[in-house]
Amino acid sequence: MTPLSLIRGILIDLDGVLYVGSRTVDGAIEAVREIKRRGYCCRFVTNTSTLSRASLHKKLAGFGFDIDEHEIVSAPQAALIHLRQFGDPVCHLLLTDDVKQDFRHLRQSDSKADFVIVGDIGNAWSYPLLNNVFNLLIGGAELIAIHKNRFWQTERGLQLDIGAFVSGLEYASRKQATIIGKPSSDFFKAALNELGMPPEQVAIVGDDIDADVGGGQRAGLTGILVKTGKYRQDYAENSQIVPGLIIPSVAKLPNLLPGL
Repeated sequence: MTPLSLIRGILIDLDGVLYVGSRTVDGAIEAVREIKRRGYCCRFVTNTSTLSRASLHKKLAGFGFDIDEHEIVSAPQAALIHLRQFGDPVCHLLLTDDVKQDFRHLRQSDSKADFVIVGDIGNAWSYPLLNNVFNLLIGGAELIAIHKNRFWQTERGLQLDIGAFVSGLEYASRKQATIIGKPSSDFFKAALNELGMPPEQVAIVGDDIDADVGGGQRAGLTGILVKTGKYRQDYAENSQIVPGLIIPSVAKLPNLLPGL
């Protein structure tokens, strides 16, 4: 692990680290304020595929976080960056109406597409919807998944995430999805570019040992696991991923960071 004294930038996951559902994690607002006050450059990263960046910013501001919109790096943003290399593709979007606003400039079709973009659409999943996507894929479309998370933490407990649907579509179509969000190395490269720092000077703080800590450490960052959100002790202890540091919550992080 890189000594924390060498860290200059911090990526902080949102859901499960700063808040869970409609509740902030105790001390998180103060921790973000103090980390910034000490001179650390921060970006706030998320695989959330149900909210646009503008809506994420509004949600954070509503909680009381002093975070600028440009400091948020989301997986849907990274998907848009990825699509730029293909010119003017036709896309089929499995996204919430809010996130679709960020993709409104793309050509779209329900019957013939170059790419199928899959995010979290809540209770809208159905067999006819999945079967239509399956037919688009075997008809030539490529599959892009905003992320491939197994589950996520809600106020009502753990909830199945879109990873199971993505895996099913891969199996049926015999096509490998391009995974955009964490733990993709491309996602972390995009976040590092936003910071303008090399990975050895950056830490990732997250509640997901696979996507946050594992993905970050493979990209060369220092992984800090918090025991909030989706963290489960038995799952973490049985994982082959060894975090650089484990802390009770993000509220404890400022005490471990020297001032810059």
